[in-house]
Amino acid sequence: MSRPEWESLCDGCGRCCLNKYEDDEGSIHYTDVACKLLNRESCHCSNYKGRTRLVKDCIVLTPKIMPEMNCLPPTCAYRLLHEGRDLPWWHPLLTGDPTSVHTAGISVKGRCVSEETLTEDEIERRLVKWPQSRRARRPS
Repeated sequence: MSRPEWESLCDGCGRCCLNKYEDDEGSIHYTDVACKLLNRESCHCSNYKGRTRLVKDCIVLTPKIMPEMNCLPPTCAYRLLHEGRDLPWWHPLLTGDPTSVHTAGISVKGRCVSEETLTEDEIERRLVKWPQSRRARRPS
């Protein structure tokens, strides 16, 4: 798969940009607090090229590191393909519509806050379950 093909797998949901915590058993717990670089309207990184320089724990996904990526949401195309599963019906590559991820209610649009004004303690108190859900809304 070429680099552009790999990059096209991203559905633009923004769930991977939410702050997460891993407990002692290795379970991932999501917050509704987004990385300071996430544009919470478009659900895309506001500085994609410079993100790893600006955010110390930002991960560059590659096929090689996928076996280690237990922190990706269950709806993530990278994760689904790594697990041998199909893309969901709402994925922009299938619909041809880059907003279908928002229409299906999968994205973080309107559901998160920025980490910029919160302390670490405040972020830890904002644990949520919805980023681990696969449920999507079919348009009427």
